[in-house]
Amino acid sequence: MTVNIIGAGIGGLTTAVALQRKGIKVQVFEQAAELKPVGAGIILANNAMQVYEKLGLKPQIENHGNPISSMKITAPSLSPLSCVDLKYFETKYNCQNIAIHRGALQQILIEALEPNTLKLGYKLAGIEASDKESLLKFENSKEISSQVTLGADGLSSTVRKNLFPNTKIRSASQVCWRGVVDISLPPKFQNELNEAWGKGERFGFVQIQSNKVYWYALKSFKTNPSEHSVEKLSHYFSVYNDIIRNIIESTPTKNIHTATIDDLKPIKTWFKGNICLIGDAAHATTPNMGQGACQAIEDARVLSECLSKYGVIKAFEEYQKLRLPKAHQVVNTSWQIGKMAHWKNPMATKLRDQLIKMTPRNISRKQSEQIFKLETV
Repeated sequence: MTVNIIGAGIGGLTTAVALQRKGIKVQVFEQAAELKPVGAGIILANNAMQVYEKLGLKPQIENHGNPISSMKITAPSLSPLSCVDLKYFETKYNCQNIAIHRGALQQILIEALEPNTLKLGYKLAGIEASDKESLLKFENSKEISSQVTLGADGLSSTVRKNLFPNTKIRSASQVCWRGVVDISLPPKFQNELNEAWGKGERFGFVQIQSNKVYWYALKSFKTNPSEHSVEKLSHYFSVYNDIIRNIIESTPTKNIHTATIDDLKPIKTWFKGNICLIGDAAHATTPNMGQGACQAIEDARVLSECLSKYGVIKAFEEYQKLRLPKAHQVVNTSWQIGKMAHWKNPMATKLRDQLIKMTPRNISRKQSEQIFKLETV
């Protein structure tokens, strides 16, 4: 059996590594002609790092990233509203949260693959599905007969459109800017994620290497995201702490990536026949919990376990049964957090900040426990 994976993002590459560790033959087809490191970071939460520990990749990731021991929601002044202390989970699972450049993680995963696994310049044009095999048609005129196909091709998945053409992508009506900048943070901020909430916008930053910081900024828009310009970032966050303003002003505009925030309205079925969806193709989420890639990484572990134990259809059934409830919980909770974080009414934001301050730490810990605990396969 050969498993053909469409898409070489974090989810697709991790799934390929996990399947090869089980002795399953894999090919990964990526539409890009070359894989360029995107100028953005990623936070690999404890659940993702548990998976990478099982795959033997934890040391390499730790060596190329920066450990994060707390996550804070703050006021624009960086005065803390809440803090999730991650040391408890570091001890419990023997894994730290790691902030790392996406390009560095991507390279670690590619190097972990067997030779000739990754095929570049293969953009999927369509699928002719049948009971036993599917015909994958690519825009480079190549056609491949596939016994098992996994769609890891993201929010705008071509595989998903072939399987389930009536799925809905939802706009959060938020524009997001991301960047990586060479800058030195004060020592107290070097091992924590900070996200400052304002009125209709927020700003987060985290150190990913020595003197290198990944940051993101979000702002609500009413009708058209172009109403917000990257050139006005300093103005949008002018009342925020000096550290935030310095991060923005130190990042060349050409190195700032702009995108709108969308997710996939939850779907009840992730597979049809011998074709199955993973990661964002199955359950794309807004980034408000830092769990988008982490949930794809969990998919990789569960699906590789299931395919090594069961026949294809049974494996897909078990994978969906195990992963769908948690993935959908993340999607729905993240959507709600994103809306609350962007309240604009001064009275509402004041009440919101007070409620965040008053939330007992044991509740925050319990919520984190639900996210960090891996399913038993």
